[in-house]
Amino acid sequence: MRIYIGHSKTFDYKNELYLPIRNYDNLREYEIILPHEKSDTSSNTRAFYRNIDLFIVECSYPATGLGIELGWAYDDNKPIYCIYKKGMKIGGSLKTVTNNFYEYSNTEELLIIIENIIKLEER
Repeated sequence: MRIYIGHSKTFDYKNELYLPIRNYDNLREYEIILPHEKSDTSSNTRAFYRNIDLFIVECSYPATGLGIELGWAYDDNKPIYCIYKKGMKIGGSLKTVTNNFYEYSNTEELLIIIENIIKLEER
């Protein structure tokens, strides 16, 4: 299963998202794609989104590019799950691409939610 985790670039995603995901033993067996892990720029083509199985979006912070990615994944009928930090106001337009929203309070909850989403989609 190819799992793409999209996000805004307006927060410390390398320390708050990437490091915890890569260091969480329960996620090591999955092919998780983190868009800016190797480069600060994203070079994903439209075709890239056709070849993912699951799109998880950290949507605590708005981003135009992320909206475009979500539109492509939605157009390709990919399952989309939104996760966001407790207390953050998320964009209402997200409800046009998914009804799957999960709020987290800390890194541990974030990782458990990601793991549970993946297991749900594996069924």
